[in-house]
Amino acid sequence: MTIRLRIVIAANTFDSSPFYFVELTLHLYSRAANCLHIKGLGNLKCTINFAQVLNINQVVMKKITYLSGVILTLFLTLTFHLAAQQAETSFVHIPSTVSQEARVFLQILPDPSHKPLLPVAEDIKAWKAVQQGKEQLGLEIQKPVVKRLQPTVTEIELGGVPVLEIKPKNWKENGQVLVYTHGGAYTMLSAKSTLGSSALIADATKLKVISIDYTLAPHAQWQQVTDQVVNVFQALRKQGYAMKDMAIFGDSAGGGLAAGSVLKMRDRGMGMPAAVILWSPWSDITDTGDTYVTLRHAEPSYLYEKTLKPSADAYAQRKDQKHPYVSPVYGDYKKGFPPTLIQGGTKEIFLSNFIRHYQALDTAGQTVKLDLYEGMSHLFQSKIPNSPESKTALSKDDAFLKQHLAKK
Repeated sequence: MTIRLRIVIAANTFDSSPFYFVELTLHLYSRAANCLHIKGLGNLKCTINFAQVLNINQVVMKKITYLSGVILTLFLTLTFHLAAQQAETSFVHIPSTVSQEARVFLQILPDPSHKPLLPVAEDIKAWKAVQQGKEQLGLEIQKPVVKRLQPTVTEIELGGVPVLEIKPKNWKENGQVLVYTHGGAYTMLSAKSTLGSSALIADATKLKVISIDYTLAPHAQWQQVTDQVVNVFQALRKQGYAMKDMAIFGDSAGGGLAAGSVLKMRDRGMGMPAAVILWSPWSDITDTGDTYVTLRHAEPSYLYEKTLKPSADAYAQRKDQKHPYVSPVYGDYKKGFPPTLIQGGTKEIFLSNFIRHYQALDTAGQTVKLDLYEGMSHLFQSKIPNSPESKTALSKDDAFLKQHLAKK
């Protein structure tokens, strides 16, 4: 009989929010089972299938069961003790106005000042190492959501760009598609490691999602990356989709990429998708805006100078960082833009981005909604998907798309 206990505290996404992956495995003559989830604390995999173990008499069976119970009890006690300790020393303020699920999540967020500085743009080798590590963590983290939602995922290529085609469970063809540009500061993650986010919105909207696996910076910069997004839309049009049947969704850096790419499509005379949904968009990659200062010590996800600035420099040269395709808050929206929904939380240093982007669209006469959530941190929709806040946000995403996509 072998007993192995493994506790891994890993990064939730590129911003290194903690994620608990806990596994307790009991091997009994090469037999084991996995099965328990602790709400708010992560995943406890625990497989005990004694009934199928052969050649064990009742006395031995009782001893094994008792020992397993003792181990599991000790483990759970340790887990909750660690959670309680973290709650007492939590970096971020936990308001009484958020859900219990949000409080549990906020309690485990660490001080972002302890995170390492990302490489300079020219250090390709160092970036590859960072990207590999973040990718592996991202792949692990999205597994529970994907397992629960059970989407059908297919790797394909559109316009020479690798993408994932994600169909929600029980999907039915309706001639509509939602294109997704993932987050990760333009320098980390992929369509595969952000499958949790694309699967969530596919499930909420029942739309087919095309997740673009664009080339990460510094291996490509904004000109090439936005072209990749444009190429995917061109390929979808060749497949028979009209712009009125397509929408675009982006989160964090992917939000900035989505908006910037739509501006590029508009300026090229391609037309524009029917709607835009932005989760916590990095709409200005420079540290411009009031909340970059006022929320600097309240933001639990990252520090600009350690994570965001190196990524911004890898994605665009300094002279280009306020180009509208890079930082779409500077776009000229009087020329037109699709109806846009911007969602974010009040703990984000990007809050000024959301407000400035909203004002730029609104004052230009465009249809735009700013949907802010009390006490929420960056990308709460995907990080605490079972929270009331996330469910509300996703339901609004669904309603917004149903309102603005062409009626079928």
